[in-house]
Amino acid sequence: MTFPDRPMFLCSLVSTLGLISMLLQPPSAAAEPSCPTPALSRIQKHQVTRNETLESIAQQYKLMPATIINMNPSVNNGTVTPGTQLQIPPFNGVVVQVPNGQTWRQVATKYKIRPDTLFETNGCQQNPRVVFVPVIPGLTAKPNQIITTSPVQTATSAQITGYPLANSTTVALAYGWQIHPITGKVFFHSGVDLIAPVGTPVQAIAPGVVVFAKDQASYGKLVIINHADGLQTRYAQLETIQVNLGQNIKQGDILGTVGATGQPTSREPHLHFEIRANELLGWTAKDPKEYLIR
Repeated sequence: MTFPDRPMFLCSLVSTLGLISMLLQPPSAAAEPSCPTPALSRIQKHQVTRNETLESIAQQYKLMPATIINMNPSVNNGTVTPGTQLQIPPFNGVVVQVPNGQTWRQVATKYKIRPDTLFETNGCQQNPRVVFVPVIPGLTAKPNQIITTSPVQTATSAQITGYPLANSTTVALAYGWQIHPITGKVFFHSGVDLIAPVGTPVQAIAPGVVVFAKDQASYGKLVIINHADGLQTRYAQLETIQVNLGQNIKQGDILGTVGATGQPTSREPHLHFEIRANELLGWTAKDPKEYLIR
């Protein structure tokens, strides 16, 4: 994905109406199965009624008024007109047109967000024409003013630690930007692949509650556990699942067995393990190496 040296923003800037019509078209590329639906595909329409204000609409959708202003050229000096149809994004942010130019890492640095957050927010698309750039609450903006962001404050140390296999093993594919061993393409690997024979028992690294336990696209057979401190672990590409939705789990409980279901990224049999934190934009992937301790 490439970006211009000087991005053009939606609303009250160059080509506003063209960008809005572009947003109403289907995305240029579908999201990867394990990625969320692109933010631009989740934009809603809101018909302004009598007695509604910009503030009340923003509160209804849990957005900042500045986000709605920047998404809608019809909002004049913070005033909405009954009968007007507004574009409502799923969370705070701005829409940026994508000409040729920069890289994912450069645009992430410019907006002070993690590259993988920008990537997943846009459905893991490789070459979108338009992207949604999330921003952080607490900022302010006036009509015709570009919204800027502040760095995201995240935890720097793990609140839970453990290991999902009985014995430590080799990492076949690490967390982060990698070259796909099978396709040869650069992609963001949201977890680690821990080499283990098919049928090896997989255990919970910490106590929690099972919130997902079934097949899920490229993840294959997947178990997700929510833990304390807003953390979540994911155990994917399993051969079997041995827990149920809503089940309370203790550290070391067996969740299932290593398999090769879904779309494994490593050629050797392995467990795909992820840890995520509940942040502004949802469950954000973290580097598991801080949490994988025996």
